[in-house]
Amino acid sequence: MLLNFPNALTCCNLICGCMATGAAFHAHFGWALAMIVAGAVFDFFDGMVARAMGISSPIGKELDSLADVVTFGVAPSAMIFQLFGMVHYPEWLASAAPYLPYTAFIMAAFSALRLAKFNLDSRQSTSFIGLPTPANALFWGSLIVGELPFLCSQRFNAVFLFLFVLAFSFFLIAEIPLFALKFKNFSWQDNKVKYLFLIGCLALLPLGITAITAIILWYIVLSIGAWQLERAKK
Repeated sequence: MLLNFPNALTCCNLICGCMATGAAFHAHFGWALAMIVAGAVFDFFDGMVARAMGISSPIGKELDSLADVVTFGVAPSAMIFQLFGMVHYPEWLASAAPYLPYTAFIMAAFSALRLAKFNLDSRQSTSFIGLPTPANALFWGSLIVGELPFLCSQRFNAVFLFLFVLAFSFFLIAEIPLFALKFKNFSWQDNKVKYLFLIGCLALLPLGITAITAIILWYIVLSIGAWQLERAKK
């Protein structure tokens, strides 16, 4: 039982993802987000526990990816699917209203592709290439929970939602390096991007639940800015 404890944590992540998906299809967005957050916690600790116990197995790696596809791919896609049924449709797009919600699952497919690439890409041991699936899921979950009245108003519509789905699907697999919050030392010179990120996070916390959305956007913008700066230096 002890040897299978990390896999049990991974299965808890998977169960949370299933519960989040079920809640999303009933428009219980707050509960869906809570289960995505819980899944992210289990996802963080299963790897930590496996490393601490010196346990590594091929089945654990495969199980982890399968659980992540559900929790961070299918569950946020289900939330977007339900949101498509609630947003405003321009008159010229009204005939597509029964079909457009299914485009939400484009993101689930790209999440699966992102995870498959991560498993095979040796470049991602100290940083990420493309947006991590947990960050993407938390972005969408907090956006839908925190800004639902705006998303369902006439100031926003299904066209914008569809374009956002395409944009974030692209971010998942884009060859864009994003920094990881791993410190080899605590000097400003070596970690200034990370410190700027943490300072920005503190400034955004008063936004409440929407702070998660803003923090992830800040993470993307800061990572792209740092990447472009490094390219300019070279």
